[in-house]
This record gives sequence, C-alpha cells and structure tokens, in this order.
Amino acid sequence: MTEVVEDIVIVGAGIAGLTTSLGLHRLGIRSLVLESSESLRVSGSAILLWTNAWKALDAVGIADSLRQQHQLIERIAVASTIPGEAPSEKSLKTKGKHGDHEVRCVKRKLLLEALETELPSGTIRYSSKVVSIEESGCFKLVHLADGTILKTKVKIELTPYGELEDNPAKMKQFVLSNVHVPDQLKAVVQDTPIDSTVATPLRYRQPWEVVWGNISKGGVCVAGDALHPMTPDIGQD
Repeated sequence: MTEVVEDIVIVGAGIAGLTTSLGLHRLGIRSLVLESSESLRVSGSAILLWTNAWKALDAVGIADSLRQQHQLIERIAVASTIPGEAPSEKSLKTKGKHGDHEVRCVKRKLLLEALETELPSGTIRYSSKVVSIEESGCFKLVHLADGTILKTKVKIELTPYGELEDNPAKMKQFVLSNVHVPDQLKAVVQDTPIDSTVATPLRYRQPWEVVWGNISKGGVCVAGDALHPMTPDIGQD
C-alpha cells in the first residue's frame, strides 16, 4: 500500500467540490480533489444561478467568462398548480438590497469546465474511489480502491450528481400525465429527446436540520448536496 500525505482532500469533483478547491487555490492553499469517474461528470443540462451565486463566481474569478456565454434573464413565469390558472410573471430588473439582480441559466458542463481550467494541473485525481475513512490521531486516513491511503488533516465530502433514470421514457410520460403545467411547458417536455431526460430524486429537509445539524467532525466537513440537497432550479451555492 502507498501512503501519501495531503493537507486538504476534497471528495467529489462536482460544482461545490471544484469551487471549494478553486477558492482555496486563490488563497494560495493547495488541495486534492478525488473523483471516482474517469473524467468530469458533465451530465445534466443547466442550472439557474442567482445574484449571490454570481458573487461567488466573481470571487473565484470565472464569472466574466461565463457571463459572455449565457444571457441575462429579465423576467420569470411561475406556473400554478391549479389546472387552467394562467402563470404569473415577475420582473427581475428591480434592484435588490445589495444592487441589481443577476439571474442566468448556466450550462452545467461549461461551469464545470471553467472551474477545472482554472485549477492547477494535478489538482483533480480521476478514477479515485473512496472506500473507507478511518481516524489516526489528528489525521484522517482516506482509503482508495486502488490501495492508496491518503493521510490528511482536512477532508471535505460531497455527493455525486444524479444519474439518468432507468426508464426515461416512462418518466417523461409520468410528467406529461401528472404534472399540471401550461401547455407551452408541456410542449417543451414533449419535444425533449429521451436520451436528454434527467431525473433527480428529491427529499424534503426541514430548514432547522441544516441550521442545527452536525456538518463537521474534527477535520471532516460536508458541502454541496451532502449539506443542503435542493431542487435544481435554486442554484445559489
């Protein structure tokens, strides 16, 4: 077995994992990101990023390049769950407490690639599956499937992005038959190719579970969906 010492280990090269690593890099702190897949997991389509998310991307230095590739959203339409009731529209041009609103729908693939590009070579270690973690004094021993043992003081754990549903055709029909949305949205679902259908399981978590929950223990903490799973339209982290 090979034992390697790393100051900070991040498990999962998703949005939260790569952003955390890039933020540390901007501060001159090196980290190692472990990813079980052979390359970036760029499945999925797009997420809606609001003002506070853009401030975070500004802080790590990739916001401007993404702005050039994604249009500013000026208004949103909210569909009613009541059949036949027209959707309501809301303008996003109004100023918030801390300045103008900024809302853009960003392609997940472009966001991940922008984060990866800014990280130093070797920061992300692909095909690295974590099988177990054990305590060793003030250190954590992270055991990988290939037999490598990483000795680290700080470990940040995240969760993988949802995969395609086993039966996307059935899922598509379920949406068309059971979800009350305007005809325009149903048309979008109807025209979506089967191989582009993505389903992500959701679980309701009471807000106080996040506030009062134990998100860290020693040098280990959770982030991303491991900390606060949420619907994919609320891209604020």
